[in-house]
This record gives sequence, C-alpha cells and structure tokens, in this order.
Amino acid sequence: MNDPAAATTAGDSDAVLLIRLRDLALVNVDTLLAGASDEQYKRLLASYSADLCDALSAARTRMNHLLSVASKGPDPLSVVDLGPRARAQDAGVEAGERAAKRLSERAHACRALAVFDDLTGQLVPKLLEVDRRRG
Repeated sequence: MNDPAAATTAGDSDAVLLIRLRDLALVNVDTLLAGASDEQYKRLLASYSADLCDALSAARTRMNHLLSVASKGPDPLSVVDLGPRARAQDAGVEAGERAAKRLSERAHACRALAVFDDLTGQLVPKLLEVDRRRG
C-alpha cells in the first residue's frame, strides 16, 4: 500500500469489519435463544446464521486480498543472492531499500491477516453450531 489514502480507507473498513466480527463472536447462542418461542427460535437462528455468513464472507474477501499483498512480487530477500560487491554498489543500496519497504508491507499485511484469522477462527464453530441447531 503505497497510497496513504488507500491505506487509511482499508484501515477504516478493516476496523468496521473487525468490530462486526468481534460483536458476532460475543453472542452466546444459548442466551440469544433463551425464552424464545419455536417460531422466534427459528427466526433468531436463521438471522444469526445469515449475519455470520455475511460477515465471514466479507472477512474472506479481505483475507484473500491480504494474502495476495503478502505474496506478491519478487522475493524481497533476493538481495542476499547478490555478491558482496554488488550489494556494496549503489544498485545494492537501492535493492536494500526496496527490500526493506517490501518486507515492511508484507509484515503489515501478515499482521492484519493474523487478526482476521483469530476472529474468524472463533466464528466458524459458531456458524456450524447454529446450523446444527437449525437442523
């Protein structure tokens, strides 16, 4: 992400999606369904399942993008393959700067991906539980 505006927009939309995922993770299905009539029980399960599916789908889209950012382009450590003389030249300095920038971008994407992985890992079992209850 070279564009600060794009990074801010992605960060803002990530924050909104992460809040949504965290909110869904806080739902206790037993508490949600406590005291519900049969019809309410069915509607609540269907609604929660649909919300989980929608949020997980949005998260998967974002996670796929983060994976592509993390794996794009040439190996940033290919500078290691250059000989000592090449690394010592001006082109070597530029290659080092490019490598450092690319490694930083990759680390940022991987950290963001890890947060999504942690949250979605909590929600998939909930989705399966809700679908089991729906029969």
